[in-house]
Amino acid sequence: MANYPSHPPGPRRPRRDPQPGSANRYLPPIDQARGRPLPPPREGGAGRSAGERVDPGPRGAAARGREMGSKMYGLFQKAATADGADKSGLTALTYPVMANFAADSAMAIALADTLFFAAASGESKGKVALYLLITIAPFAVIAPLIGPALDRVQHGRRVALATSFALRTALAVVLIAYYANGSFPPWVLYPCALGMMVLSKSFSVLRSAMTPRVLPPTIDLVRVNSRLTMFGLIGGTIVGGGIAVGFQYGLKVLDMPGALYVCVAVTVAGAVLSMRIPKWVEVTEGEVPTTLSYHEPTELIRRDAKGKPARQPLGRNIITALWGNCTIKIMVGFLFLYPAFVAKADADSSGWEQIKVLGLIGVAAGIGNFGGNMVAARLKLGHPARLVVWSTVAVTGVALATALAGNILVAAAATLVTSAASAIAKACLDASLQDDLPEESTASAFGRSESLLQLAWVIGGATGVLVYTDLWVGFTAVTALLIPGLAQTLVSYNGDSLIPGLGGNRPVVAEQEGWRWSPMAAPE
Repeated sequence: MANYPSHPPGPRRPRRDPQPGSANRYLPPIDQARGRPLPPPREGGAGRSAGERVDPGPRGAAARGREMGSKMYGLFQKAATADGADKSGLTALTYPVMANFAADSAMAIALADTLFFAAASGESKGKVALYLLITIAPFAVIAPLIGPALDRVQHGRRVALATSFALRTALAVVLIAYYANGSFPPWVLYPCALGMMVLSKSFSVLRSAMTPRVLPPTIDLVRVNSRLTMFGLIGGTIVGGGIAVGFQYGLKVLDMPGALYVCVAVTVAGAVLSMRIPKWVEVTEGEVPTTLSYHEPTELIRRDAKGKPARQPLGRNIITALWGNCTIKIMVGFLFLYPAFVAKADADSSGWEQIKVLGLIGVAAGIGNFGGNMVAARLKLGHPARLVVWSTVAVTGVALATALAGNILVAAAATLVTSAASAIAKACLDASLQDDLPEESTASAFGRSESLLQLAWVIGGATGVLVYTDLWVGFTAVTALLIPGLAQTLVSYNGDSLIPGLGGNRPVVAEQEGWRWSPMAAPE
């Protein structure tokens, strides 16, 4: 029961400005306790005191919206700057990552009706395959060269990151310019859409090479990469994708591609934010490039200064993790394109049935990706290569099960398993790169490994376009690609290789090749 100060009997001098609330926020208002109604709230107040009624009208709703938005922004800033990320530069890298995820979501929403639904028939699929070949073939050739090129770039990593956004802005503007009657000309649609996909993959390669340079001292690379992925999924895919959906349907009455306008805005912001990343991400002095091949040392004496420059071979655990991750990425790329063609190829299904099929696959992929990253962030990666092997076995197994069943529900379960396994396997690869390599070779290793992963993704996506649109046929084809990858992963884990020089027939921690300074090699 509230105890208020008592007053002596007799007439009391009225208060000039009676306060509706009590100084103690845990007590009810004084006037309310005495049984009298509260006075109306004063206009123009800076905030609400205890007992003040909330305006149920538009003004009150706006005030509550501003308050909630302020709280959400505060929570986001607290999470983005945690563990010293604002001082190391990780926060500055987080914003372009979110912009990249948002641009991918906006582009997928803008082209859903035209690229996937309208162009998945038999005749149009041949055109898709042709444009895919024209657009992806150069990337398949260039992707293995991106990592070595990054090793030689001294002061251009931020510019390269911003350029990937700027080129996507140009492609989105071209699509907007040629948008008419709810569709795009095929000769504009496919090169632009697939070019956006290639640039998004190039961004991932560049980002991986920069991440070790912004690593806070209190957390490791595994947590940092999982953290960037979570920010990208929540802030980019969910929030950015939701905004793109709103614009797409809001501007549909005006016959305008609303999601593409969101894509333009996001890519412009991403280019600006990329240049705000700290300059120290471009410092490569002292770095030792990595190499996938391994040559067993034949002499113990170090080479002199006229020999080849130093190279850091990747160890057995890293090679095993790379083979396993590339195998899983083939399945991820396959699932990105193939379900859309399967949904459209079913002549008996309506448009809503097609949306349900793609929605089922999309939800399964989202849940798997989110859950896999959550598990990876909390998992103790004591033996990462073994986890990669088991993840690869799981993905190959669900692909084979889908090929035998030929059922869309089994395909959705396979998508869930693949997304979760991909996230866990990638965390294991990051752990191997951090633990088994010297610090001067980490950035180079991340760039090269991400190039290979994106190339594997492209192979899987091309498979999804080229094979026949029947579930059992498509998953049989992709299983035929996964089985050799699984075999190479297993033999690499056991210290052998099906491909000479690119397997696990090497030590867990390999010594550097080429010349490096030592008193024995110092010139006289």
